Amino acid sequence: MEEGDSKISLGRLSIEGSRNTQLENPIYSDRDYQFRSMNALEILRETVRILRYNCVGFMAIAALLICPVSAIQLSNLLVDHTIVRRLTMRLLLIARTSGLPLNTIVKQSCQRFSEMAISNAVCFPFYISLSLMSKAAVVYSVDCTYSKKQFDASKFCVIVRKLWRRVVATYIWSCMVIVGVVALFLVLLVVVCNVFLIIGLIPDLVVYPDIIVGLVFSIVFANAIIICNVSVVISVLEDACGPQALLRSSVLIRGQTQVGLLMYLGSTMGMAFVQGLFEHRVKTLSYGDGSSRIWEGPLLVIMYSFVVLIDYMMTAVFYFSCRSYSMEAADGEAQPILEMATATPKANTVDCEDVDG
Repeated sequence: MEEGDSKISLGRLSIEGSRNTQLENPIYSDRDYQFRSMNALEILRETVRILRYNCVGFMAIAALLICPVSAIQLSNLLVDHTIVRRLTMRLLLIARTSGLPLNTIVKQSCQRFSEMAISNAVCFPFYISLSLMSKAAVVYSVDCTYSKKQFDASKFCVIVRKLWRRVVATYIWSCMVIVGVVALFLVLLVVVCNVFLIIGLIPDLVVYPDIIVGLVFSIVFANAIIICNVSVVISVLEDACGPQALLRSSVLIRGQTQVGLLMYLGSTMGMAFVQGLFEHRVKTLSYGDGSSRIWEGPLLVIMYSFVVLIDYMMTAVFYFSCRSYSMEAADGEAQPILEMATATPKANTVDCEDVDG
């Protein structure tokens, strides 16, 4: 390898060549690259670099796979509002019997939770098909970027056929983990309310212990989301699925949990912002004849799909960063992950050329 050649690192995809080479070809300048761990801002910069290099491919994934799911999710076209109202009333009944005061915050929380639960249940077939396919495509594209290969649709279809059961099994287990965490939170909330009512605390003050429980739950829930997202990446790139992928994910992100939480916070805020705009501008407001919905609705769907795409890409980059961090902690140095994976016949990582078209 010549001294003037540039190197690609997972941390920044840094270029050590000339400035002109860096501007013209920021990713595929050389075959000698290494990985290192990154913080959340570096992962975002890395994601933007990868997106700029293969903008057409990622935009195609967003248009064909992510946008349809985003449109259905934001519009709630398939949601039966009668079921939402029934679930809201049952949640309010549970809250009243648990001792919670039925104030505005509790009512809005029950309403929002009912909408989210019904929406996720109705959209689950799209999540397990189009959404999961888009995640696999993004992971494959990022892997091809680090392998300095172009995205090949035919090879991707072959890989998906071989790995689809593994990816679906991991996704189902991830959904079960998330549902279990939410159910545990609801049970714990009811128990805390009953305990403080038995002690003699007035109902208006029971809200404060519940807020503390909610804050703890939000941290646990965020960690569960991060583990589940990384486990899907692991099911694509490694020979692991289901509980094994979840366990592998929980071990892999050790030491990088804060980075994952910052990533989750940024993605959640971005999605919530676009959802709020959609609720306000498309569902609530209209210019008399509803003309605002004609262009604002598709625009917000595209914005939401772009945020989802960035979230998927950052999760894939975060996986490689955690791999590098674990190697540094174990060996004291970072090894090229893809080169190491393809060097042995029993490699677990799925490289772009492991499957012939």
